[in-house]
This record gives sequence, structure tokens and C-alpha cells, in this order.
Amino acid sequence: MTENKYESDVAFIKALAELLNANDLTEIEVMREYGEDDSLNVRVSKTVETVTYAAPAPVAAAPAAAPVASAAPAAAAAPAAAPEDPAAHPGAVTSPMVGTAYLSPEPGAAAFIAVGASVKEGDTLLIVEAMKTMNHIPAPASGTVKRILVGDGDAVEFGQPLVILE
Repeated sequence: MTENKYESDVAFIKALAELLNANDLTEIEVMREYGEDDSLNVRVSKTVETVTYAAPAPVAAAPAAAPVASAAPAAAAAPAAAPEDPAAHPGAVTSPMVGTAYLSPEPGAAAFIAVGASVKEGDTLLIVEAMKTMNHIPAPASGTVKRILVGDGDAVEFGQPLVILE
């Protein structure tokens, strides 16, 4: 009996791993109850490697008569103008979970926020749906919406910046 249960548990875990890969998930957690004082808790997760590529910096075209050496200072100054990482911004509001971001309370309704809008602490900025649960993401402080970093229906990861407030 125990050996058969062990084999079915292994098969169950393998099925969860396949489900994880087939649906592009990063984590699944399941608790299986067999009876009183007999259960199986399984958490299957995989690490997702995120690779960020910087866009090539625009280089100012040097006049045809100018020597090649004059183009070097323009190229050296370009990386300083590169956009900063939104996650490092002090007003970044990050996702508390993996899910799907929604900018309005329901399809066709007006968005919770817009760039330039003023928000008060506790106002709903957007919704992150996780496992069929709508989680309202509140403003951590009062301020002005400077950037909205996700689109309606975008998949979001834990810790991903969603909105920049100032």
C-alpha cells in the first residue's frame, strides 16, 4: 500500500511539473489530503532567467568634414542619457505577486489612473489577478502618476515595477 501511494505521489509531482512547463508558470503549490494525519504538500517551482538588453544608444552623426575623433565624445555622452531602471526609482510601486495586471475595474470601464493624475495614499492604482482573485494594488503614498509601466492584461512577475509615483 505504501509503495503504491509513493508511486502515485511521484506521478502526481511529475504531472505538476509538466503542467508548470505547459502553461508557462513559475510555481505551483498543492496540498493533497489522504485522510486524518496523512497529507502531501508539494511546491514545484522553476527559476526564470531574465535577460535585459539595453537599446543601442543613439549616436549623433558627425559632419562629413569633421575628423573621426570628434564622434567619440558624443558616443561617450550617450550612455549618461540612457533611461534609468524603473525598479530603482524611489516612487516605484511593484507587484506583490505573479499575475495579470488590469488597469480598470472591468472591461470597457475607465482606468483607475492615468499619467499626470493625482492619487491619495490607499487609492487603487490597478488590479493584479492571481488564481482568479482580483487583488487591488493601493498607492503606498499620495503623489502624481509619472509613468504606467504595464499595459492592460499584461502578465506581471513578483517585484516587477508597475507604476512610478512622485
